[in-house]
Amino acid sequence: MALSADYPRFTLGSALTAEQRAFFAKYGFLHFRPFASPEHVRQILQATQEVQAKWLAEGVEKVNGVPIKYGHDVDGSRIVQRFAFASQHHPVLHELLQDDRFKALFPLLEAEGGRVGENEKDGLVVNHYVNVPGSEFSQMGWHTDSLRDVFYGKRIGPMLNVGLHLDGTKATNGGLRVIPGTHRQGLHKMLFRKKYYKDVYYDPNEMAIETEPGDLTVHDGRMWHRVAQSPLVGEESRRRVMYVPIISGKYQPKSEDSPTPFYLRFLHLVK
Repeated sequence: MALSADYPRFTLGSALTAEQRAFFAKYGFLHFRPFASPEHVRQILQATQEVQAKWLAEGVEKVNGVPIKYGHDVDGSRIVQRFAFASQHHPVLHELLQDDRFKALFPLLEAEGGRVGENEKDGLVVNHYVNVPGSEFSQMGWHTDSLRDVFYGKRIGPMLNVGLHLDGTKATNGGLRVIPGTHRQGLHKMLFRKKYYKDVYYDPNEMAIETEPGDLTVHDGRMWHRVAQSPLVGEESRRRVMYVPIISGKYQPKSEDSPTPFYLRFLHLVK
């Protein structure tokens, strides 16, 4: 579905406008600027550093059944490259998810009982991409977020994936790519249009989402998207983004006794 790179960047208020809802219905995503102030972004990054230090010291391998992905930074130090349920481990991150503006997104589910999934699925995920030797996370291949429902034999439920971008990312430095309109595709194309996670290549229909620190994006869970690897190496390739699901339906919180979801047993293959 054709869409110009100068698509509108919106402002998220207490309720979505008719224009914003129409754009999402057609293309499957929205881009808000700014959502978090520079000072708030700094506080969030500091909070993730504190959680990382604690998990490194304690040797945390899983949180609520979800594996934690470790790798190495530009200086060779060990870092967390994929956090799960991060908001359960720091008050600044928990407070972030209490922002009333998230409620404005609930109508996009077109279902009753919308909520921020702080304690469900993988909770608040922090992805830390860096392109250096020893990094275990520099890109993520094509996928949809609805595949997990298929794995468990469930009907695909409405889901939004909401991302808070903590670094500015130009299209020339990798970053989020989406294929607009694929949220309305049939089940066959959702399952087989791409090879999940293994296909990391450019698609002529993809759209690069260029972000500034503090931007918020939201995309439909059925939409095909990927994270392109930065062609740069080292500090310039760094990209940090937080994702939290907005969902509806039966409340299904995770706990320390939760088993590892089947699809996450292959997380080590995503590099």
